[in-house]
Amino acid sequence: MSDKDIEQKTKAERAAEYDASQIQVLEGLEAVRKRPGMYIGSTGPQGLHHLVWEIIDNGIDEALAGFATTINVEVEEDNSVTVTDDGRGIPVDIQKKTGRPALETVYTVLHAGGKFGGGGYKVSGGLHGVGASVVNALSTNVEVEVARGGKRYGITFKRGKVDKPMYVIGDAPESEHGTKVHFVPDPDIFTETTVYDDKILVTRIRELAFLNKGLRLTFTDKRKDTAEKLEFHYEGGLRHYVEFLDKGKETLLPEPVYVEGQQDGITVEVSLQYTDGFASQLLTFANNIHTYEGGTHEAGFKTALTRVINAYARKSGALKANDDALSGDDVREGMTAVVSVKHPDPQFEGQTKTKLGNSDARTVTDRMFSEHFNKYLMEHPANAKLIIDKAMLASKARLAAKRAREVTRRKSGLEISSLPGKLADNSSKDPEISELFIVEGDSAGGSAKSGRSRLTQAILPIRGKILNVEKASMERILANEEIRTLFTAMGTGFGEDFDISKARYHKLIIMTDADVDGAHIRTLLLTLIYRYLRPVLDAGYVYIAQPPLYRVRQGKMMRYLDTDAELEELVGQLPPSPKPEIQRYKGLGEMDASQLWETTMNPENRRLLRVSPEDADAANEIFETLMGDKVEPRRKFIEDNAVFVDAKNIDA
Repeated sequence: MSDKDIEQKTKAERAAEYDASQIQVLEGLEAVRKRPGMYIGSTGPQGLHHLVWEIIDNGIDEALAGFATTINVEVEEDNSVTVTDDGRGIPVDIQKKTGRPALETVYTVLHAGGKFGGGGYKVSGGLHGVGASVVNALSTNVEVEVARGGKRYGITFKRGKVDKPMYVIGDAPESEHGTKVHFVPDPDIFTETTVYDDKILVTRIRELAFLNKGLRLTFTDKRKDTAEKLEFHYEGGLRHYVEFLDKGKETLLPEPVYVEGQQDGITVEVSLQYTDGFASQLLTFANNIHTYEGGTHEAGFKTALTRVINAYARKSGALKANDDALSGDDVREGMTAVVSVKHPDPQFEGQTKTKLGNSDARTVTDRMFSEHFNKYLMEHPANAKLIIDKAMLASKARLAAKRAREVTRRKSGLEISSLPGKLADNSSKDPEISELFIVEGDSAGGSAKSGRSRLTQAILPIRGKILNVEKASMERILANEEIRTLFTAMGTGFGEDFDISKARYHKLIIMTDADVDGAHIRTLLLTLIYRYLRPVLDAGYVYIAQPPLYRVRQGKMMRYLDTDAELEELVGQLPPSPKPEIQRYKGLGEMDASQLWETTMNPENRRLLRVSPEDADAANEIFETLMGDKVEPRRKFIEDNAVFVDAKNIDA
């Protein structure tokens, strides 16, 4: 029998073995426990916090329906979470299809809830009827209490299955209503950590309070010695959100513009303000979900803003008949805006499902904002003049920078301007495997060039600290050679010319020294990326390299360490002889090519921190505080966060 016959027989046998016994049927919530990432994104910290968002979203939906007014979130001492709302309370009567109480059905059956056209909710966020059951599936214990109809009911679950069926706890006042959920994340699922980060929780809870005006949200962290209850309640909604984002900035308008409208069941809210700065900040939300990648509602807002300002500028005489129209970048320079839509049937798309795709959202957002914003300009001519003047100055700067921008346009995949910190390109033209390392210093750049994988890794050394773009006009930014080199290397262009599909690298890795200067350079680069290459960040292309601080060698043993504590622990475990050789890396330039490859660049063992849009939004306030013009906020930040050391106790 030939090899071909054997191969064919093997395939035939394998085909015969593929029968009904290999078709796996997952009952109940087993599918969630088997593939949790499909439902909550990951089983790391992001997924862990997602459990809280899902339960809070159920309370938010009650608020959107006009019933809940308060949501309380508590982190217990054991890192379990309790969320209470004063909505209607989950129904407790028998659900016809399952024959079980609706309270049990909601927590044990996927896609069971009041969000599928049954009249329970007109608008909702979250996982659309999946959230409660997913939280139940991924928790060791869940306890739910419901108050409605003069009674209190309870039910408990263990790892997604009913532990104690629904029972009556006792009578309750007729006026008492709502749902209380207590859950313990399952360490078998969340193997990385089950410890909640209070900063992440507070940021999102505050955000939800801004997005749902009048709703009161509280947060209590019982793990702390003083379990202070934080309360977030904003009657001004998005107007207060914009004021929060502009804290510490010089604003042009007496107060933020606020517009609200509704059409075809879609509610649109927009608030905006202008500052004396150059950077713009636009946050968009759909059903309280942060749409990092934008979408139709963002497109509708931008189109309307540009059209209305141009029309007013023409009508007022600021723009003459032969003058070019103001561009989108012109009218958004220095703008802070938040756009929030509530849609009865949101359709999300994009790599991270955070891009709104409903075409009617664009139409309604455009129409609602145009109508109200045009009325605002007509009724507030002094404020309108401030906005127009700001845009006209931006237009003049844009035209002056046009020539400089042309320099950043890459003529072909191989050409690159010969600029300081010359780019050492990789040989592959596939952006998915191509990486651009931005390396601090010529010395480290030389080692990186020698030690890299030439197929996939490009090296761009930069000399010293780049321009602080938080304080610079576009003209100054484009005059900076280091920044132009980066724009050119990425191939995306920027501003109106930006095209993420032209990105030549799908990993942009910032590699700086592990010291104060390195941290400063890293902050300057992140500020530049956040302000002018934001789509690259949103696409998940931005990373921070993690070079080690120490190398310890003893005989054949060699270890790289990151902290003084790790060094102290290792040295304490080593035999006294021979004496370990300890090298502290003051900078990347002290590593030779092989060491830099081994510790920081080799995909097999390197450690990269991915910079997410959530990280960027949380850092925005810090960027403005540390890099902006205001001295007092920066001084206060340093005073509040500085670690003071007694110089007498420093071991020289």
